[in-house]
Amino acid sequence: MTSHPTRPAEPSVEVATIRCGAVGVGRMGRHHARVYADLPDAELVGVIDADSERAGEVAERHACPCMTDVRELIDAGVEAVSIAVPTTAHLDIAAPFLEAGVACLIEKPLSYDAESAQRLKDLAVRHDALLMVGHIERFNPIMRALREATANGPQIRARFIEVHRVSPMTFRSVDIGVVMDMMIHDLDVVIMLMDGAEPDEIQAAGVAVVTEHEDICNARLTFRRPYGTCVANVTASRLALKTERVTRITGENAYVKIDYGAKSGTIIRRTANELQMQEMHTQLRQGADLTDLNWNELVNIDTLEVDDSEPIVEEVRAFLDAVRTGATPEIDAEAGLANVRTAERIIQAIREFMGGQ
Repeated sequence: MTSHPTRPAEPSVEVATIRCGAVGVGRMGRHHARVYADLPDAELVGVIDADSERAGEVAERHACPCMTDVRELIDAGVEAVSIAVPTTAHLDIAAPFLEAGVACLIEKPLSYDAESAQRLKDLAVRHDALLMVGHIERFNPIMRALREATANGPQIRARFIEVHRVSPMTFRSVDIGVVMDMMIHDLDVVIMLMDGAEPDEIQAAGVAVVTEHEDICNARLTFRRPYGTCVANVTASRLALKTERVTRITGENAYVKIDYGAKSGTIIRRTANELQMQEMHTQLRQGADLTDLNWNELVNIDTLEVDDSEPIVEEVRAFLDAVRTGATPEIDAEAGLANVRTAERIIQAIREFMGGQ
């Protein structure tokens, strides 16, 4: 497991204020606008939303202009913008900003298919514009705690990953299926744990129940890593009666459980030395009764220390830090594209599972 810092150091000297905007101020975008308005090194210069009443309310709350067109925001000298519109509109909305050299933070997924995601990446490269994808689970305090806990210890080489992300139907993001809507969060984390490698094999089953897209999906992703094969079993559903966001990672020397919703996690590491393990294996083969053996003496159980920071604040800080320094953001266009490509392959596997429907 590779450690990636997600929170830039607090500035020790005065830094230039970055002029920011938010396009789409609904469920997620309104939080982007709030953070820009609250951060001392950012200035919210305007917001845009297809719902003029909602845009007006957000603009009034943060004492900034309410605009009707992306060109207004560009002409106002915006340097960085969050785009939180429906996924199918990402390319059309982001293109003018990227062409103008404006840094873009595009809410996940990068786009609705790999072709349009590639076009966004190409635009960013052509116009030397920073592009970051808003996969917010990377900035969840529990994920940062996991990275910190594993940064200085033995590497956890994942061999089996089990993910459950389920919730009741909210009727948001119904323009896409559950893979692009919900599973994409976990695809980003799993691919990150695989050091950016996309799966070698994909099997998937999914069913459309309420919408015209898949509302529930189970995907089995196989990664062939230098140290051996890792299988990720990922389930996403927007038809559940409760919300659950849990990931379990099993390696040869450790087990990790993280609960995004509860912001809690546990790491169990094997502490028994090779001599102890060999002796135990010998006794098991000889049929010895080991019921009195204390399992806790062979492992070390640690609870992850989690802070109370807000993920969206950490995400926006990381974005602005990249804008300010010119550094490549952790979740850049290539990472976002890898996630979309994998999601697209899962959706294709679902079609094959359904007999080409």
